[in-house]
Order: sequence, then structure tokens, then C-alpha cells
Amino acid sequence: DRMKEKERQKDKETDRQTERMKEAERDREQRERERDKDRERHTEAERETRERTKVRDRKRRGGRDRQTERGTERKRDKQTRDREREGRRGDRKRQIERERKKENERGRQRKRENERE
Repeated sequence: DRMKEKERQKDKETDRQTERMKEAERDREQRERERDKDRERHTEAERETRERTKVRDRKRRGGRDRQTERGTERKRDKQTRDREREGRRGDRKRQIERERKKENERGRQRKRENERE
């Protein structure tokens, strides 16, 4: 009789332990679900905030969305214009240099002819 009682007691204890383990597992899963929900809510809030700031910035820029790209394009255009202008200036300088060389050569030529005479 006592043995049966002890056996029953042991069974009750193991049942309680398994019940506690199951409950702990359920609690863990519940916390995990809540954490996932919170994370999802947080990322959603971040996304909305990013959208709002994007819209606000766009409004502040006066509707120009790809403004930075346009800025770089403008800068690039300016650089090419400057380069072309410099190139033209360079061409002019080279032309003047060529004319001066020709003039100097003519001067030397005249000098040689005068020495011959």
C-alpha cells in the first residue's frame, strides 16, 4: 500500500514538473511573440518616420527629389564648360606663341640676309 502511495506521489511530482516545464515553454514562446511584435512595430514606426522625413525634405527642397543628382550634374556641366573655355584659351595662347615664333624666324632670316649683303 505504501509503495503504491509513493509511486502515486512520484507520478504527481513528475506530472507537476512536466506541467511547469510546459508552462515555462509557453511563457517563453509568449515573450518571444511579444518581442517579435514589438520589433515589427518598431521597424514599422521607423519606416513611417523615414517616409515622413523623406516627404518633409522633398517639400523643403520644393519638390526636387533627385536634387543631389541634379547638383552633381550641374557641377559636372560647369567643369566641362570650364575645361572647354580653358581649352579655347589654351588654343589662343598656342596660336599667339606660333605667330611669335614665325615672327622671330622671319626676323632672323632678315638679319642673315642683311649680313650676307
